[in-house]
Amino acid sequence: MNHPIPKVGFVSLGCPKALVDSEQILTQLRAEGYEISPSYDDADLVVVNTCGFIDSAVQESLDAIGEALAENGKVIVTGCLGAKADGQVIRDVHPKVLAVTGPHATVEVMSAVHQHLPKPHDPFTDLVPPQGVKLTPQHYAYLKISEGCNHRCTFCIIPSLRGDLVSRPVHEVLREAQNLVKAGVRELLVVSQDTSAYGVDVKYRTGFHDGKPVKTRMTELAQALGEMDVWVRLHYVYPYPHVDEVIPLMAEGKILPYLDIPFQHASQKVLKAMKRPANADNVLARIKKWREICPELTIRSTFIVGFPGETEEDFQELLDFIEEAELDRVGCFTYSPVEGATANELPDPVPADVAEARKARFMEAQAKISARRLAAKVGTTIEVIIDEIDEEGAIGRSKADAPEIDGMVYLNDPDIAVAVGDIVRVEITHSDEHDLWGELV
Repeated sequence: MNHPIPKVGFVSLGCPKALVDSEQILTQLRAEGYEISPSYDDADLVVVNTCGFIDSAVQESLDAIGEALAENGKVIVTGCLGAKADGQVIRDVHPKVLAVTGPHATVEVMSAVHQHLPKPHDPFTDLVPPQGVKLTPQHYAYLKISEGCNHRCTFCIIPSLRGDLVSRPVHEVLREAQNLVKAGVRELLVVSQDTSAYGVDVKYRTGFHDGKPVKTRMTELAQALGEMDVWVRLHYVYPYPHVDEVIPLMAEGKILPYLDIPFQHASQKVLKAMKRPANADNVLARIKKWREICPELTIRSTFIVGFPGETEEDFQELLDFIEEAELDRVGCFTYSPVEGATANELPDPVPADVAEARKARFMEAQAKISARRLAAKVGTTIEVIIDEIDEEGAIGRSKADAPEIDGMVYLNDPDIAVAVGDIVRVEITHSDEHDLWGELV
């Protein structure tokens, strides 16, 4: 007697860390013989991986759960929103969900799936590729090296959602990276809540990969990944002193000359209220030194304006900082009072219209800096990884551009002979505030 293969629908929301959680759950589902359904009506149940960081993300997650319930009826919820009040935030709005778990909870999610949709009798583990099921294109992948965070920034509730820092064993991270590269991945994007802190919780324990000792530490991990002959991009790097150690690796071409450092502000007073470890003068001196060692270095960062107590003088200090630092890629957010964040209790909240006006001024100043830095690339030849082919030609990214958050490089040639995942040499012919245009060399 033939049993129909059970099918699970999947909705993944949130950041790259949540995306990796989704990939791990999907990998386990496939390993146990479940099929992944692309539609609600064809699925026996639906898993929704939520985000709970800011209010708009909470609402998006609750809406996605509501849609899945309306379209399918059988819904299991996981992710950061599930960690809020032990899932009560979700159950208050959607009492009919079958189960709620927090983030990085593959075992708990699978347990709920087994309860409501028993696994097939003959799991075909060979249906799952060694690198697992990925939600990214075949040529790049996120490599999550740790969970949680030891910082207690006053605007953030991630430690209460994801817990303190827990580093993955270095041999496990490197084995996953190796499997991804064997499967055709050309770019590894290293992600965590705090990449610089990798290994702090295990006292930088020495592990073994391919018979060689490797310390559980960002520098040694970057060195080992740099031997895999693919692009390696570091995200969410706090500016600890040992960050200086990876700059020579970038200058040598071992890893991409790209640092994603969330500075958040430049005013000492605001940084102190945020409980962020930083000193603007020291940061400027380090950026100058980094660029002397590696002139190609691209620095991306994020900032918050309108934080409680931020004065016009504090904001001007931030504008002066970005002018002097000349950061390549910058995101700016107005302060959002996230439920449960200690910053909500701080005095002197900034009116929303003032915060929005500051954000507009900030982005206008940064757009000029970005346009200036990109214009300097016109006439140079750079390497570009191809992400997409369309009727106008190809769209790719330079070493300075992470997927979905940075700029693009456009190759407008309908007859272009390249494939997605190719890394090609391109002469830059034109630029604007965000993107570049060029021709194959």
